[in-house]
Amino acid sequence: MITFIICIAILIGGYFFYASFLERKFGADANNVTPAIAKEDGMDYVPMKLWKTFLIQFLNIAGLGPIFGAIAGALWGPAAFLWIVFGSIFAGAVHDYFSGMLSIRMGGASISEIVSKYLGNKVHIFMTIFSVLLLILVGVVFVKGPATIIHQLTDIDTQILVVVIFIYYVLATMIPIDKLIGKLYPLFGSCLLIMAIGILSVLLIGDYQIPELTTATFTNMRLDGDDNPIFPLLFITIACGAISGFHSTQSPMMARCITNEKQGKIIFAGAMITEGIVALVWAAASMAFFGGVEELGKTMAMEGHNAAWVVNEICNTMLGRVGGILAIFGVVAAPITSGDTAFRSARLTIADAFNYSQKKLSQRLIVTAPLFVVAVFLTTIDFSIIWRYFGWSNQVLATIVLWACAVFMQQKHGNAWYVIFPATFMTAVVVTYIMMAPIGLRLPLNIAYGIGITTAVISCIIFMLKVKKVNPSNIQEQVLETTND
Repeated sequence: MITFIICIAILIGGYFFYASFLERKFGADANNVTPAIAKEDGMDYVPMKLWKTFLIQFLNIAGLGPIFGAIAGALWGPAAFLWIVFGSIFAGAVHDYFSGMLSIRMGGASISEIVSKYLGNKVHIFMTIFSVLLLILVGVVFVKGPATIIHQLTDIDTQILVVVIFIYYVLATMIPIDKLIGKLYPLFGSCLLIMAIGILSVLLIGDYQIPELTTATFTNMRLDGDDNPIFPLLFITIACGAISGFHSTQSPMMARCITNEKQGKIIFAGAMITEGIVALVWAAASMAFFGGVEELGKTMAMEGHNAAWVVNEICNTMLGRVGGILAIFGVVAAPITSGDTAFRSARLTIADAFNYSQKKLSQRLIVTAPLFVVAVFLTTIDFSIIWRYFGWSNQVLATIVLWACAVFMQQKHGNAWYVIFPATFMTAVVVTYIMMAPIGLRLPLNIAYGIGITTAVISCIIFMLKVKKVNPSNIQEQVLETTND
């Protein structure tokens, strides 16, 4: 319990101190006119109140991520606490804050536009295709998962449910952001927080033993640990509760709704830290509820590693009838809300890439229709295969975005170690993973480690040699030029 409480305290402190440090480094200015005001169009650029944008951002980046990922990550034991805490502060908050703020400074630009601006136009096509495919994968993952769960609860045919969810996705993708997302998502975001607060309260006052982080438990506690090393698998498994590239695809939506640059700390870094706390709660709850890490591993193996079952058991036992309702929300409504914003982000990304107006319904339909054709096809592929590729590509995107943000901050200050460090670390993670994983080259672990670490070090050296501090006025001119475009 002591480890758990200290971890929560560090996360809260990370927001008040480290996020404030990031805000100062970026130079957020309350006097700057935001895209929501400068480009207001009643569709995607819509000024919103601070509390709404925070809850929408939190729900958009969360979904099932900090719940399912944390439960799966808990199988490694208390070591998962460290990644959630330090990943959220020194990687996730950095990634989310800078990518969101750069979107504001670049007129609400999508993440592919931001990356191409700072890593070069040659990566523009790649980033557009890569980010759109990732967003479609997210949408597909969050169609099949909820549909399967609803089928188990109601016996309604899964294919019918998939069609119904897709119809909802089309509507949410096409209509103005303040008509559906702006009205319902703050409520759903509040429910996700209430569920986490309820679980946290029961953990603190109930008879539950949360494993402590000691020299004995600071190890790989998975029953199949030899096949699942902590590095890099833990850092791929727990993504949304620490750092996730998907977040950078969502932040531009709120960058088009923020009315003051000073709100960025709360909306981008604050939502990330809040998600880290939610992930920490679920990691602790899953370890404590079943009597320990080993018991969690055995139980999940018996249940086919069904995280939705774990959520249902914990909520119904700890929170009673209210918990049962929240559990259904957590495994059904929350992922659906992330799925629809994924498709909306894909529409905006494509429109930005081709500078194609989205004011008319017909224009939005032209962009949206092909997305859903691809998505429907992907629903015919084995869900587990899609999930494995999504997990790795998600962290690849986070890594690329960190390097792009590092370029901006290095040019501005000349020493952007606070972005370079997580970018280098995540490079080692994604390269090592693809070298050793079943979806990759399946190399021996020691060789994969060597390639991953070497690639990360070389990337850092090349960055330091090539990226130099430039005249601050030139950076401002670049940003203003992009905003005007």
